Amino acid sequence: MANTQDLNRRIGSVTNTRKITRAMEMVAAAKLRRAQDRIQTLRPFAEALVELTARVAVGARNAVNHPLLERREVQNVAIVMYTGDRGLAGALNANILKRSLALKAEWEAKGATVRFIGVGRRGVGSLRFRGIEPDATYTGITDSPRFRDAEKIAARVIDGFRAGDYDHVQIVFNHFDSAISQTVFAQDLLPLTDELMQSAVEGDHPASAGVDPDWEFEPSEDGLLDRLLPTYIEQTCYRALLESTASEHGARMTAMRNATDNAGEILDALTLERNRVRQAAITQEILEIVGGADALS
Repeated sequence: MANTQDLNRRIGSVTNTRKITRAMEMVAAAKLRRAQDRIQTLRPFAEALVELTARVAVGARNAVNHPLLERREVQNVAIVMYTGDRGLAGALNANILKRSLALKAEWEAKGATVRFIGVGRRGVGSLRFRGIEPDATYTGITDSPRFRDAEKIAARVIDGFRAGDYDHVQIVFNHFDSAISQTVFAQDLLPLTDELMQSAVEGDHPASAGVDPDWEFEPSEDGLLDRLLPTYIEQTCYRALLESTASEHGARMTAMRNATDNAGEILDALTLERNRVRQAAITQEILEIVGGADALS
């Protein structure tokens, strides 16, 4: 049984830990509010851009000849994996890694070679630990991402696809549902994109409503697609960054809150144990005094 001194030391250690987790929870909550505002502001624009891209791609007669819409045999696949730069966020980063490795196994079973583009230190470190060296890494940007960060990621993806290094590109990120809920999303990015284009052609997507196949374009179809498609990819990468950031702050806030609650429960148990040890020591001292008095009388 631990003595009072050991228990006091443990109580002091847990108390300091609880102060840290409580401070981290408050910091994560403040960052979450800003990140949540940013993603909620971006979502309507991103969804409108998806609709516009589908309308133009369906209406443009030469869309199928555009390099970013080229469909070819899938031999090389790129997975853009979005994780955080820091830990202490529960299973957030582990879920992304698990889903990405599952996608890798699926593509390799089809005979394709899978390569990674890592966003966030946690994911990059996990890949390298498994002997997988990413084609490109982007770290130190997930805490407060900027659009220029997404432009760099998008440029790497577009250049790789145009050069034939990648025949298919997917992004894997955490979609922000709420402060306590995040969903792992795996989305096709290039070619742009199978499900979106198919639904637009069949008239199932809202973007295809009222599409006129005899549109006239000014500037030219190629000129418009050259501007619109890279912008769509940049916005998709940026949205994934903001979704991941909001998810990370929400997960960290929840994890730190749980850690604070657990520390409180441990403190209660240690305090009770210390009181028992102290009472037992007092009782033992009283018995020794009484026993000594009886021996003298």
